Amino acid sequence: MAKLNIVKDGDPILRKKSRPVEVIDERIKTLAADMVETMRDANGCGLAAVQVGKLRRMVVVEVEENKPYIMINPVIIKREGNQQEAEGCLSVPNQWGITDRPMTVTVRYTGLDGKEHTVTGSGLAGRAFCHELDHLEGVLFTDNVVRMLDPDEVES
Repeated sequence: MAKLNIVKDGDPILRKKSRPVEVIDERIKTLAADMVETMRDANGCGLAAVQVGKLRRMVVVEVEENKPYIMINPVIIKREGNQQEAEGCLSVPNQWGITDRPMTVTVRYTGLDGKEHTVTGSGLAGRAFCHELDHLEGVLFTDNVVRMLDPDEVES
């Protein structure tokens, strides 16, 4: 496994739409492992492949310790409720804002095993799923922010 460089806001790749993953081969499995390591090292709870310079429809999300979801070609199939909570982004360091997201989302995706899976997440998991899938469309959380937070409003 290797720690990858996280692309920062201002890099045009973050605004591009990611391409589907056609084949789950060793390169994709290695990328997934490297993305999990990179996300954990940066103290994040999610990371999209585009954030490490790969225009592939793949994200990793981990809101429970040692339980990462590795999602290939993910699609939100159901949204319920509403939440307005603080979000940040590894590609937009030191900025936080309140976003308007669904409370609960269900995502259909392909796993590294090549099989279709679904997962439903609420609260932080729901926000993380939405946030990471937005990256696949070239959308940053700052595009959805209701209000940016001042540094003194952000919990450590």
